[in-house]
Amino acid sequence: MSAINISFDQGDPLLDWLGLTAAFEAGHKRPKAEIADTFLYRGKDTLLSRAAWIDGLGIAVKAATIFPDNPSSGRPMVNGGVNLFSDETGALEAIIDFHLVTKWKTAADSLWAAKRLARPESKHILIIGAGTVASNLLDAYRAGFPNAQFSIWNRSPERAQSLAKTRPDARAVTDLKAAIGSADIICTSTMSTSPVLLGAWLQEGQHVDLIGAYRPDMREADDQALQRARVFVDSFDTTLDHIGELKIPLSSGALSRADVQADYYSERGFQRGSERDITLFKNGGGAHLDLMTARYILQQWSAAA
Repeated sequence: MSAINISFDQGDPLLDWLGLTAAFEAGHKRPKAEIADTFLYRGKDTLLSRAAWIDGLGIAVKAATIFPDNPSSGRPMVNGGVNLFSDETGALEAIIDFHLVTKWKTAADSLWAAKRLARPESKHILIIGAGTVASNLLDAYRAGFPNAQFSIWNRSPERAQSLAKTRPDARAVTDLKAAIGSADIICTSTMSTSPVLLGAWLQEGQHVDLIGAYRPDMREADDQALQRARVFVDSFDTTLDHIGELKIPLSSGALSRADVQADYYSERGFQRGSERDITLFKNGGGAHLDLMTARYILQQWSAAA
């Protein structure tokens, strides 16, 4: 049997944010994933290859190219593909649009963490950044926090205004410090290599969701933000030694390994301790989550066929 090809337009209408977080929960009850990441760099450009194998769920291999200068010439910054293989035979089952997997995996990763770490009554969500990920976050967080209102901040205010105009429950803001101070949940989705979120601006009870940094030289929050918060990650294996958000403060001694409370595979501890806690989650988006997402997409596709 030949592999199924699932395009973005074919798969996107079949998916549900809360359904995918349920798939994440089920996937993490299986044996821990075997994962391998490789990174190649050429200046600002990156080739990222990620593979994961979960017993009973199968194998996924995702390759992505990130070329930050592409948008200036009207081209996508990120390109790639995802191959899903049978756990039983190793046969190629599906070739799934890279952007479909990445859209749903990235935002659902953050949503699942927020449902466990943020205060349930959270009403004001701040999105820092106004790109594609920010747009997806608006959809995902709306599913998990249906009564919330959104603020959007971006270095280029016109981009924040443009995104806000597409959403009746969103508004663009220009004062980042004030917006952070009034938010219940703060999501960063930038390409910054230096912190845009300062720990001095955080308030008790907030939840911080860090998404953008994916390279060893990238971070979106300063040392004080991590030091003031209870820190969580989606996977110890794909964040601590790989992403600057944690790698840099761990190397400098500003943060210790013991300060990172739990990941999704931890048997306990992935939860808010008190109403006053500041919780901080680093979304690393490992290959095991790509596998869980790809398998969920194929299941939804097959159910609708």
